[in-house]
Amino acid sequence: MNTKVVSAIALLCLVWGSLWGLVKHSLQIFPPFLFISMRLILAALTLMAVQLILRKSILPKRGEWTELIISSVMICFGFYATQTFAMQFVDSGLSAVLVFTMPIFIGVLAHYFLNERLNLQKIIGLILGTFGLIAILWPQLHDIHMNLSLIGQCFLILSGFFWALTTVYIKKNFARYDKMKLTIWQLLMGGGIILIGALAFEPFDFKVWLNPLNDSILFYIAVIGTGFAFVLWNWIVSQVDTFIASISIMCIPILSLFFGSMIWHESLTINILIGAVFICLGIILSSLKIKAQKRPVDSLCNESH
Repeated sequence: MNTKVVSAIALLCLVWGSLWGLVKHSLQIFPPFLFISMRLILAALTLMAVQLILRKSILPKRGEWTELIISSVMICFGFYATQTFAMQFVDSGLSAVLVFTMPIFIGVLAHYFLNERLNLQKIIGLILGTFGLIAILWPQLHDIHMNLSLIGQCFLILSGFFWALTTVYIKKNFARYDKMKLTIWQLLMGGGIILIGALAFEPFDFKVWLNPLNDSILFYIAVIGTGFAFVLWNWIVSQVDTFIASISIMCIPILSLFFGSMIWHESLTINILIGAVFICLGIILSSLKIKAQKRPVDSLCNESH
């Protein structure tokens, strides 16, 4: 990976790592689906303004709408709406860990749909990352019983699957597409549909929405954490192997657990620390380019005589 990609991944990790606790906090203030719809629409409109300033095309061509609608449904309903519902019942740090089962799904999907082969190096990195997630989740695996927390955890894993599915779909169908335009229409179409449903079923309190602190948190989550971050993510995916991109941001749940502990007073245990080590090892191993040593052709020819 070149310096630009590494810098983009580092920036994305910081932004998304800080986001989970803020989303969890926001769900205690805003109705969940009004929150996610406003988050998506505000992000899309901000990106649209930037696209206009840059004098770039905004409207897709006639033949592009079907693929854009499919990607919008997957990312807005499969990923964002599912995740938002689930986070009402699960701590922010644990939510991040469960959603970041995404590289496990993406490694398999990319193998079959993108011809990105799971070589031994990737498989070992994936196994280490999976062990890390298991170590973090071990206390929950010991005491599984049907409740809202468990349902939330299952939905978060489902959210990770849809994120992986959308990433592979974008890589396959939008490799050369304007990433900002793609993100605008993904978020705007899905966010608009969710908003219609939310207005029909959730209460709207003007005092909550006009509070300056609440608005500043929503602005950061929407504009920086959603719009800017997903443009950056789509760009990263277009630059490198999809699996490498996905596992390289697996430090985000570690950052989320750290911020959750320091700011939101969520528990940080020995299981989490052990898991962090395994995840980091998996990231390093999967990202490094290890070339097999090849014997010179002349040497082989001489040995054959």
